[in-house]
Amino acid sequence: MRNLFLIFIISISFVVSTFAQDFKIYPLKSSIAEETFQTAIVSEALVALGYKVEPINEVAYAVAFKTIAQNSNSNDVYFIANYWKPLHDNMFNEAGGVDKIYYENSYVENSAQGYLIDKKSAQKYNIKYINDLKDPKIAKIFDSNGDGKANLSGCNPGWGCEAVIEHQLDAFKLRDNITHDQGEYSAIIAQTISQYEQGKPILYYTWTPYWVSGRLVPGKDVVWLQVTHSAHPTTKSTKLPNGADYGFNVNSQHIAANKSVLKNYPDIAKLFSIMRLHVNDISAQNMLIAKGEKKQSDFLRHAKAWIKANQATFDSWIKEAKAAK
Repeated sequence: MRNLFLIFIISISFVVSTFAQDFKIYPLKSSIAEETFQTAIVSEALVALGYKVEPINEVAYAVAFKTIAQNSNSNDVYFIANYWKPLHDNMFNEAGGVDKIYYENSYVENSAQGYLIDKKSAQKYNIKYINDLKDPKIAKIFDSNGDGKANLSGCNPGWGCEAVIEHQLDAFKLRDNITHDQGEYSAIIAQTISQYEQGKPILYYTWTPYWVSGRLVPGKDVVWLQVTHSAHPTTKSTKLPNGADYGFNVNSQHIAANKSVLKNYPDIAKLFSIMRLHVNDISAQNMLIAKGEKKQSDFLRHAKAWIKANQATFDSWIKEAKAAK
């Protein structure tokens, strides 16, 4: 009996050591709170695969790509769920590109971005293009600090969109007519919305999916501005198939991870390649943030609520990922 007991204990120890997770999974994301939802869903899927996942670590996009690339041969897993393509292509390539970073299909599609103004000003002054602000009289309409230049509620340094805006201010010769207001975007856009509610003209940059377009509805409250011709620091053309050109490419968002994931964890690589999230689901969650549900516990609750509402889809991801292993 004693020998049988020892064999049982040894067998159990072997099973535990075999299935113990001897590596770590590190989720990375930017400081944008509205990107936590996407990241949390990926983390929950990894947990459903049977893995333990570390808490989300907030870093700049460029730091995330560099960290992932520097661990291209690591036994650990590093991932970001918000690789905006082509917006982040420069940062991606500078970090090492496809030689060190793995990504496949789109996690989120149809992510638009660009410039908007209030509909009242657009109609009153017949403003259709950001280039129209080359006219100092038009630019002055959006002057909120009295210096005679338009105030553009812009993009945080390090996000990638700021490089496009800065490039276009020069390319369209708008530098003398527009001030690119930067800082904490959430605070700047809150002030912009306040100005709109006071009946004042507004000029701002934003993207989708994001809660702002739920408060300032394009076509109803505000209108998108186009550009007269493409001028982008990394892509040749920003023109859409229908001929419209908003100055920014329509982006897709991808899950990117260190290249060793492909070899070491085919189930995780498969999961990252098949997950899909609709922009409308993200926008709906973003509105909850705008209404005050912005604690980390709220984000996790939102992710779990989405999973419950889409359980069949979520389970199909897990089943297909497990089959890859």
